[in-house]
Amino acid sequence: MRMPALFLSHGAPPLVDDPTWVAQLRDVAAGLPRPKAILMASAHWESAPLMLGATETVPLVYDFGGFAPRYYQVQYRAPGAPDLADKVAALMPDTETVARTDRGLDHGAYVPLTVMYPDADIPVLQMSLPTLEPDRLLEIGRRLAPLRDEGVLIVGSGFTTHGLPFLRDWSPWATAPGWSREFDAWTAETLARGAVDELADFRDRAPGMPYAHPTIEHFAPMFLTLGASGDPSRAPEQPIDGFWMGLAKRSFQVV
Repeated sequence: MRMPALFLSHGAPPLVDDPTWVAQLRDVAAGLPRPKAILMASAHWESAPLMLGATETVPLVYDFGGFAPRYYQVQYRAPGAPDLADKVAALMPDTETVARTDRGLDHGAYVPLTVMYPDADIPVLQMSLPTLEPDRLLEIGRRLAPLRDEGVLIVGSGFTTHGLPFLRDWSPWATAPGWSREFDAWTAETLARGAVDELADFRDRAPGMPYAHPTIEHFAPMFLTLGASGDPSRAPEQPIDGFWMGLAKRSFQVV
């Protein structure tokens, strides 16, 4: 069975304490076929050439600071996916890929997985973002798309808005700033029209910029997911919306 591909707004580690997001994400996972393996591309690993980490089960990367100690004690010992790493490399014959057996899953990868697949019994491979340019990520996604027919769940993990420097209220229930609401509404409508060229030009077209994304690494994984769809112009399902800490947690899946 062909697996969908997902774009998830993954959030900081405390997002697992938000019952709404947890319920939404569990519902998404419950509606999916069980994957044979998971390929994660997180906003928190930018590296060129293309790196493939977690090929073995190694400790997580706690790539955050200032949180309660319990967030640094989370474990997610999913099996490594060396066979999947070989398949990814084979789909990129003209692109250098480097296996990093010492690099574990970062929080952009493991936080949503602890909710979706809490038993950590599905092999997980994390790949780096070798570029943040939408057109190149769309092409990488297109190359990865055949893995979906082999039972691989492809996940781009970022956040629909991520203007952390411009937040004034850091509480989970904070009212979303205007720039976050406007950018999120534009993204939802543009996705619904399948207007990938407009999405790719978000830096110039989207309202709320540059406040919604003063840096663009959290929006970039969306384009890998759209590329893996096989038809980026087809409107994806958007099962998760709303805001957390004023940031848009809109997520979508392509089938």
